[in-house]
Amino acid sequence: MKKSQITRKVMSLGMAAAITLFSAGCGAAGTAAKSSDEQANAEGREYTIGICNYVDDASLNQIVDNIESELDAIAKEEGVSFNVKYDNCNADANVLNQIIANFQADNVDLMIGVATPVAMAMQGATDGQDTPVVFSAVSDPVATGLVASLDAPGGNITGTSDMLNTEAIMNMILAANPDISKVGLLYDAGQDASTTAIKDAKEFLDSHNIEIIEQTGTNVEEVTLAANALVSSGAEAVFTPTDNTVMTAELSIYEIFRDAGIPHYCGADSFALNGAFMGFGVNYADLGKETAAMAAEILLKEQNPGSVAVKTFDNGIVTLNEEMMDALGMDLESAKKAFGDYASSIQTIKTAEDF
Repeated sequence: MKKSQITRKVMSLGMAAAITLFSAGCGAAGTAAKSSDEQANAEGREYTIGICNYVDDASLNQIVDNIESELDAIAKEEGVSFNVKYDNCNADANVLNQIIANFQADNVDLMIGVATPVAMAMQGATDGQDTPVVFSAVSDPVATGLVASLDAPGGNITGTSDMLNTEAIMNMILAANPDISKVGLLYDAGQDASTTAIKDAKEFLDSHNIEIIEQTGTNVEEVTLAANALVSSGAEAVFTPTDNTVMTAELSIYEIFRDAGIPHYCGADSFALNGAFMGFGVNYADLGKETAAMAAEILLKEQNPGSVAVKTFDNGIVTLNEEMMDALGMDLESAKKAFGDYASSIQTIKTAEDF
C-alpha cells in the first residue's frame, strides 16, 4: 500500500445511543459511557485531523490504515465527521516541515504523527500553541524529550508507544544458540527509535562476553552493504530494533542473511513479513486503533493531551518467517521451546510486501 497526498472525509452514517471510545485489552478500542448532554454536544460536529507518516513501510502503513478505519468507526458511532488530511514525508525533513505547515494553514483541529521524527517535528512546530498532537509508534517518548513522563506527558502531546523489550530479544538469541559468540547490530545511527534499544543490547552482550559487530546505514544501499559486511565479519545472529531505515530495506537484505544461515531478530512483525527471521514487539494494528481512539477522545471531550497518559502495549508477540525457519532448520515446536519463556504468543508468517 503506497499513499500520496490524500484528503478523505469520513462522514457520519448515524447517531449512537451508547458511546464507545476507548480501548480494553491488546490496544483495541473499547467502550466508555458518556452523558446524554456530552453526546448531544458532540453530534453533528466536524473535525479536521492531519496525519503525517514518516516513511512508506509495512509497519507504519499498517498503523495508518488502522487509524483511518478506526476514525471511520468512531465517526459513525458518535454522529460526527472526521475530515482526514493524510501525507507522507518519505523521511525528508524539509518535506515533513512543509506538510506540518500545510496542516497549520488548514487549521487542523489535531495532528497525528506516525514515528518519532514526525512527532518531534510536530511538537516543535506547535510549541506554545493549543493544537493537540497525538503520536504513534514512538519507541521512547521520554528519552527523546517528547513527554515528561508516560503518565503525565505535559504540553500539548500524548500518544502510543511501541517501546521494545530488548532484553527479551537478547535472551531469545541466547536460547536459540547458547554458545553464540558474535552478534551483529544493524541500524541507522540517526534514528532516535534505535538509540535506547542499541544501548541496551550492547550492555547485555557485553555482560555476557559476546563480541559485538556494529554496522549502520541511512538508506537501502548502505543497509545492504552493511548486511553483507555483517556476513563477512562472521556474525552468528543480527539484531535490529524498531528502525524504519532498516525496515524499508528488509526486502532487499533478507536473502543475504537467509543464504548465510544467519537469523535476523527485529523489533516489529513487519520485519518478519518482509523476510527477517523474527519480528518481536507490539501489534501494530492495535496500536493504530488506539491512536485513533486517543485522538477522538481528545477532540470529542476537549481534553488536554498533556494530561492523557501515553499508551503502551504487550511487547511479547513473536512473529517468525516460515521461509527463514526452513533455512535455519527450525520448526514451530522447537521455536516454542526456545522462545516460549519470553513470548506472550508465537505466530508464523510468509514473506510478502504488505499485510
